[in-house]
Amino acid sequence: MDSITEKEVMPLKVSSVKDTCVRLLENKILSGEWKIDMHLPSERSLAKSLEISRIILHEAIVDLAAKGLVTIQPRRGIFVNDFRKQGSCGLLSSLMAYQNGGLDETFIQSLVDMRLLLETETARMAASQRTIEHISELNRIYLSEKQTDRSNYILLTDLDFSFHQQIAIASGNLMYPLIINSFKNVYTKLTGLFFQHLHDQSEIDQLFDFHLNLIHAIESRDEEKAETTMRSMLKHGSTLLYGLLERSS
Repeated sequence: MDSITEKEVMPLKVSSVKDTCVRLLENKILSGEWKIDMHLPSERSLAKSLEISRIILHEAIVDLAAKGLVTIQPRRGIFVNDFRKQGSCGLLSSLMAYQNGGLDETFIQSLVDMRLLLETETARMAASQRTIEHISELNRIYLSEKQTDRSNYILLTDLDFSFHQQIAIASGNLMYPLIINSFKNVYTKLTGLFFQHLHDQSEIDQLFDFHLNLIHAIESRDEEKAETTMRSMLKHGSTLLYGLLERSS
């Protein structure tokens, strides 16, 4: 089993100490510098190397453990995990931050595939479980989308997330909205690029047409149509997003 010494960690001198400490430790793990199963120095040694208090370091380590990046073993120490096996949804934002806001193709495709699997199911269940209140909220969001200036990409991004979130809520499954919420930062990063750089008015209007058709399918309790409409919308959106990324690269 590999191990490292405190000399391999450079001192940390920043203002937002805990957050910066978390990012530094995350980067060492995500980059592969700290390998799977590696035994980290003791908290006392690591805090001394980073020139921060043990309390702040412990809070950072607990944060990493919650995301599945490390395991804290009593009387043995801290060990680096394989985040593909032990990582949680909370790690998504860290993966985006590790890329410095960049958009790795594998990362994007993984997100697209996950959304296709998850959100076609939430749409199908929403058609079965929806209430009048759910339909009313979806219609309210849709109306706000239609009335929002197309140049206000921040509001459009927020409304689009709220629309998908509301469908997850309407599914009646308590877990689906939580999963959607857990990758909000990554989700809005991508849709924000879509609204910010897509200058074709008709493409945005087509997205809202998908939203309206989805509302009608859910309202009429047509599970098959709700599922296929969601799938078509997500595939259409991913095609446009890839086109934008290719033009900007």
